[in-house]
Amino acid sequence: MLEIIIQFIGSTGLSLLNVKQIIMILIACVFLYLAIKKGYEPYLLIPIAFGMFMVNLPGSGLMDEGGLFYYLYKGTKLGIYPPLIFLCVGAGTDFGPLIANPKSLLLGAAAQFGIFFAFLGAIYLGFLGPEAASIGIIGGADGPTAIYLTSKLAPHLLGPIALAAYSYMALVPIIQPPIIRALTTKEEREIKMEQARHVSKNEKIIFPIVVTFLVVLLLPSSAPLVGMLMFGNLIKESGVVPKLAEVASNTMMYLITIVLGLTVGATANAENFLNPQTLKIIALGLIAFAIGTASGVLFGKLMCKMTGGKINPMIGAAGVSAVPMAARVVQKVGQEENPQNFLLMHAMGPNVAGVIGSAVAAGILLNVFN
Repeated sequence: MLEIIIQFIGSTGLSLLNVKQIIMILIACVFLYLAIKKGYEPYLLIPIAFGMFMVNLPGSGLMDEGGLFYYLYKGTKLGIYPPLIFLCVGAGTDFGPLIANPKSLLLGAAAQFGIFFAFLGAIYLGFLGPEAASIGIIGGADGPTAIYLTSKLAPHLLGPIALAAYSYMALVPIIQPPIIRALTTKEEREIKMEQARHVSKNEKIIFPIVVTFLVVLLLPSSAPLVGMLMFGNLIKESGVVPKLAEVASNTMMYLITIVLGLTVGATANAENFLNPQTLKIIALGLIAFAIGTASGVLFGKLMCKMTGGKINPMIGAAGVSAVPMAARVVQKVGQEENPQNFLLMHAMGPNVAGVIGSAVAAGILLNVFN
């Protein structure tokens, strides 16, 4: 009887559980706590954290050939899921604020500086060019873009890079406000902006077509991300296929997020995650995101001076791609200074410009290192 019990215990995962796996399980539980209790990007963090939790239970074989996640991960590895996420984002995004104020495109571009700053930092720390490019893209605060670029250039780093990118997206309300306040004066934060002009339906329909034409011609490698983003927006703004837009911006978005989150989390097994390289990636990602926010705000200050105080420099912080969290942070900080200040729609211009900017930056890096 004792021998049977010993054999049974030896066949369970308990006998295979090691310290590193226990640490990863605890980390996954922390992410679940942040998502469920604190509400930090639960739609993203819950699937990622639970994928990490399951793959670190020994003996599950989920990522082994023939396992469930092995097949689901093909969509991530082959770069299928991120462009589909961009399609869904486009179907739920209003580019009106950007069209109404084209200058906000510059703020979205300025906020991408963190990508290239982190890229140089990663090179300095000894990462190879493709690895450094994948780490740098975290600064764009755009999880799907980070996953897409990393799957093409450095798939072995997908776990820590994806977790860093999505974690910093979730922590936007904590990371950005101190940076905004440190770089702006009370008077600047109180600046009220004039109501943006009305954007016609024709402009909104033409915009995704023109952007796709210009960007893809100049940078063909950006076609999967920019093209799908603009296609999603076109079906929304056309007004003739409301069911397609509704499915893309809701049901399809949630389905892909579940599968993408689970498989990305499943790449964060103990062997790949718990090493000094991961700590460097997480630190560089935080620096990249902070620099991106700061560069957006500083460029916003420059535009404020050039326009005679008509632009609130805080909207530059929304130039990172975290839609719409970064814009909401700007709105919140602005109303803390002046309850009558409504900056949300003004901040959405740089915010959606940041989505385009991060996709273009990924295209540039992919073009150079692929």
